[in-house]
Amino acid sequence: MKFQNEALEEFDVKPVTSQEMDIAINQCMNVYQNRPHWLSTKNDVRTIGFGKALCEETARLATLAIHVTIDGSPRAEWLQQQIDKRYFKFREWLEYGCAAGTFILKPNGKGIDFLLPNSFQIVDADDDGNVTGVIFADQYTESGILSKQKYYTKFEYHRFIENTGEYLISNRTYMSTSEGEKGRAVPIEDTKWAGLESDVSLMTAEGKSLDRMLFGIFRTPQANNLDINSPLGLPIFQNVLEELKSLDTAYSRNSEEIKESRRMVLADDRLFLPSGEKLGRKGLWESIKGLPHFIKNVFGQGEKEFYQEINPQLNTEIRIKGFNNELSILGYKVGFSSGYFVLDQKTGMVTATQVESDDRRTIQFIKDVRDKLEDCMDGLIYALNVFADLYGLAPAGTYETTYDFGDITYNREEDRARWWQYVVQGKVPAWLYYQKFEGMSEEEAKAMIAEAKADQEAPELFGEE
Repeated sequence: MKFQNEALEEFDVKPVTSQEMDIAINQCMNVYQNRPHWLSTKNDVRTIGFGKALCEETARLATLAIHVTIDGSPRAEWLQQQIDKRYFKFREWLEYGCAAGTFILKPNGKGIDFLLPNSFQIVDADDDGNVTGVIFADQYTESGILSKQKYYTKFEYHRFIENTGEYLISNRTYMSTSEGEKGRAVPIEDTKWAGLESDVSLMTAEGKSLDRMLFGIFRTPQANNLDINSPLGLPIFQNVLEELKSLDTAYSRNSEEIKESRRMVLADDRLFLPSGEKLGRKGLWESIKGLPHFIKNVFGQGEKEFYQEINPQLNTEIRIKGFNNELSILGYKVGFSSGYFVLDQKTGMVTATQVESDDRRTIQFIKDVRDKLEDCMDGLIYALNVFADLYGLAPAGTYETTYDFGDITYNREEDRARWWQYVVQGKVPAWLYYQKFEGMSEEEAKAMIAEAKADQEAPELFGEE
């Protein structure tokens, strides 16, 4: 936050987001990293990390079998290569974005920067909430053998000039010998960012204004009720913090009950005497010292020896119902179908129609997340295309992007039955079925079918009489 404030002062601009929004994002990131503010050693409240589980499940479903195809020209091939290099980062990026509410993907000339809200400050947006001005903060450390460590900082300001339509980028660099301080201004050429211009105005290769900012931005689909005018997205579990707290508290109480539920035996000291011996012999105390931890010695007062077993009864079933009630409310408020999160598996068989109906809310939520991810990727690909023009990274040409996602209600056995029906009806060749569901190569599947056909057509050795 200190660097962000210094960046605002450098370019004499103001943020369009509130301090409350910054606090909320920081609070949610702490929840995501299993450091919620309700943790308490005094009350023995721990966390099960369900904030991360929510982000992880959302990212898993949204990026399920994701495939981005860019074609149309040699430029498209180059763009495809840039996206393919980051294919396995999509899910990770989206999980972080669900926790922070927003992330930005920005080309840097050599790769792609992934930025969370603590690395940028939005300073301008239009009436539709589209970002039109943002400052990025970047840092690195350089250490010498004899000299002190040097801390380098770069502020990079992107904005549209409203009247001219120009896209301006300004870079300012600084060096400090103290961590956490901006330090003094230094030339860009004296840093690892050498080669960048201090100020540059960009247009398209045809000399026209750019259509959008040179980065992709992802924002969670739900409306931001914390800061209505903010262009930032809301962390997906911002509105269920109380439920997450209750869940952690209930889990901690249940764990404490289990911990204290061990069997206990209260036994008269006379029961530990060897047969025929009387109370008070020295051997009694040695016997008592060696007792199992669940046996407690009591001194008998009556004529008969005292013995009692204590077996605490756990309220597991009642607590599980309470957990599932909290999980159902929590999941529904985030965007999942009621009952999506449960501690035990659903019982009984259901039809595909019932599953689709039950999961309709989940499906719509994941579709909304995917739409936001597509828009972010469109922005990134557009920025990569502009950078390719600016630096001559690939031949000029058009491109078209296609997104393909996996079906979150996919059932392999139903799919197998449906495909076999296609084979029976003659709509697809049998070898394609064996390749898809039996793990055979095309050659192996075709060879097996040919061999089976040959066996069926072979003449009999002895004719019928």
